[in-house]
Amino acid sequence: MGGFFGVASRESCVFDLFFGIDYHSHLGTRRGGMVVYDKVKGFDRAIHNIENSPFRTKFESDVNSMEGNIGIGCISDYEPQPLLIRSHLGNYAITTVGKINNSSELIREVFDNGHTHFMEMSGGEINQTELTAALINQRDSIAEGLKYVCEKVDGSMSVLLMTGEGIYAMRDRYGRTPVIIGEKEGATCAAFEDFSFMHLGYSTKKELGPGEVVFFTPDEFTTLVEPGNEMSICTFLWVYYGYPTATYEGVNVEEMRYRCGQYMAKRDSVKPDFVAGVPDSGTAHAIGYSNTAHIPFSRPFIKYTPTWPRSFMPQNQQKRDLIAKMKLIPVEPLIKDKSLLLIDDSIVRGTQLRETTEFLFESGAKEVHIRPACPPLIYGCKYLNFSRSRSDMDLITRRVIEEREGENVSEEVLQDYADTESTNYSEMVDSICKKMKFTSLSFNRLDDMIKAVGIEPCKLCTYCWNGKDGNCCNGKKK
Repeated sequence: MGGFFGVASRESCVFDLFFGIDYHSHLGTRRGGMVVYDKVKGFDRAIHNIENSPFRTKFESDVNSMEGNIGIGCISDYEPQPLLIRSHLGNYAITTVGKINNSSELIREVFDNGHTHFMEMSGGEINQTELTAALINQRDSIAEGLKYVCEKVDGSMSVLLMTGEGIYAMRDRYGRTPVIIGEKEGATCAAFEDFSFMHLGYSTKKELGPGEVVFFTPDEFTTLVEPGNEMSICTFLWVYYGYPTATYEGVNVEEMRYRCGQYMAKRDSVKPDFVAGVPDSGTAHAIGYSNTAHIPFSRPFIKYTPTWPRSFMPQNQQKRDLIAKMKLIPVEPLIKDKSLLLIDDSIVRGTQLRETTEFLFESGAKEVHIRPACPPLIYGCKYLNFSRSRSDMDLITRRVIEEREGENVSEEVLQDYADTESTNYSEMVDSICKKMKFTSLSFNRLDDMIKAVGIEPCKLCTYCWNGKDGNCCNGKKK
């Protein structure tokens, strides 16, 4: 996924920038970067690999040497950034969050318009932040260029762009990811996560609308491009990606997860000894379930975080699975001879949850009932760099469907599997349950999950569950 933070201040911005970026560390673990601007020294940038050490550790020495009153930075799960750009629009720094699906088409376009080259990353791909900058440079002003990016990119692209005068902030065309403006005396900031600036003394002033572009200085922010009317924010932000203290579109992540668990409990009839959540994101869902079902909440395993604080690292999937298993330490007195109901945020590949269930049984559990907090994932995300699945066939649901239907499954058949009331859905869930060796398996329903968020359904992207980019609103479908 990735996240970013930017600040313009009358005084040095380095402290606020450092901690503002660090508060986005839950959104990625591959690279971190920050760049500041000083009127005397100009731009000063640092980018580090953070796979083996957290952002704060890698950048402590940079922070002590950097000077500037304007800065932007990011946590990136993919490309190195921020980038420094020299163009006819002037010198600027840029960082992005999003995904470009039509990069080949856009690269051809900018070549045809006189662009001469791109730096090639490992694996032969083009840095999408560099491509975004190339698109911006096709226009006569930065604001026009950002609007052009919104129009041209298939996928999503949110941007922070810093000049020597201030920072441009843009939310992607359909608002799939958030951008929030904060203010305090003598400083203005922009962030993916609103809680990132809370302890730095800022208060929330504005959440950008879809496609909105603002420019801000230490003393004010101005809207340059008005927001669009269509929103399709990623629902998975609440279910999984978002930190519990984060709020998107006025809806707090932790509260949403409690409601999710409540709806799940109301539809369930199993009576286990304990309800537990797979840490960290499953915990709040489990609390909501426990409170509604009046079944005790417990922690039958504890996540070991002193040396493995981040769930995404390393990038290698086999090592990630092993680290995930090593992190969870069982509490055998809470497991032995007990019936447990376990809530996780989702089932993607299934590897980690299967191994978690196995060690619960090995530790003496009598039953392990699994309740994912979202519906079965049937489609891989095509709008964000959702690092937990690289292709549709990574998903255990798609592998089960292929076993039942063969290759080249039609869209009509996939839609039937996404229908909670269909026979195919029921049999798919039974197959997953048997493969994973759960005592029982029941997924959260899409309608209940949407109710738990609590905003208009047409403003939510539910593509990974039902293949729809937004739901019905006033008879209109996107």
